[in-house]
Amino acid sequence: MNFFNFDLKKLVLIGIVLALPLLSINMQQRPQESHWLVKPFSLLGSTVAETFYSFSHGVKGTTAMYLDLINIKKQSESLHSTNNELQSRLEKMNELLLENDRLRDLLNFKQQTKMAMTSAQVIGRDLVIDHNTITINKGTSDGIKPGQAVITTGGVLGYIFKPEPFTSHVMLITDRYAVVDGIVQRTRAHGIVEGKSQNGCALKYVERTEDVKEGDLVVTGGLDNIFPKGFPVAIVESVERKTFSVSLKVELRPVVDPYKVEEVFVVLDAAKEDLGDKYAPQTATPAPEGAAGATPAPSVTVPAATPAPVAPAAAVAKPATATAPAAAPKAAAKPAAKPATENKAQEKQQ
Repeated sequence: MNFFNFDLKKLVLIGIVLALPLLSINMQQRPQESHWLVKPFSLLGSTVAETFYSFSHGVKGTTAMYLDLINIKKQSESLHSTNNELQSRLEKMNELLLENDRLRDLLNFKQQTKMAMTSAQVIGRDLVIDHNTITINKGTSDGIKPGQAVITTGGVLGYIFKPEPFTSHVMLITDRYAVVDGIVQRTRAHGIVEGKSQNGCALKYVERTEDVKEGDLVVTGGLDNIFPKGFPVAIVESVERKTFSVSLKVELRPVVDPYKVEEVFVVLDAAKEDLGDKYAPQTATPAPEGAAGATPAPSVTVPAATPAPVAPAAAVAKPATATAPAAAPKAAAKPAAKPATENKAQEKQQ
């Protein structure tokens, strides 16, 4: 009777005995088929494995992305530094190219003239309101003297007024104390160019009867052999004829901007050189040889393709009538007298 008493060991033994036949039956199944008893464990294992793989893959991806970002940042900084260096070199090359062009122009200008000149660089600008001056790096040790002309390849800049051993102060033509003799290139009207403001000057003492128009070029007169003759000074901006004045009021604009000049020439000896032909405007095509009384073609105001007037004799005859008005009635009376004498001869014959 003790055998049938409830005992845990006996119960486990009975379960094992009953499970053995079932296990043996399941062992006879096909190898590709999984046992229903193993399915929960395999599902749990696959879930855990997939979760671990996803987590590890995410960690590896995040780490790789962080490392890539660090590399990209370093690469971006390197490219940015290289770009700045190349940009700086490009700007330096452009500056050297511009300087090379300026120096080439200075060299060509010096080779094409017979004037004795020395080149100088602008090293300072006077900010005092009373004077418009600049400072150059040449002085008395280089042969600089007061009153010598200072020019550029484009036109007149000023003249030396205060030389020092190694530097010199240049008074610009826009200074109120500066004066330069000038000539209107188109009509050869004489005057004195005087400074007026920081950006302008005026042509004084031009007779009221002179022909001066806006846009005319004013060149140097070459007096005292300081400036070369015919060198550009300024351009006429406005002309005013006052009623009670014997001279014109002519406003000028300098051809050279003194605040953009970097290299200049100091004229030691102008050698009485005349640059009027070099800076003269182009002339129009001359009139045909067969045209009687042909007048010289006007200057730059007429294009070269414009044909010359065919009958300029009429234009020449007009001043003759104006200068000798008494001769006109006599010339007109002679044709009127001829018909009267002819009528009398016809009446006698009848």
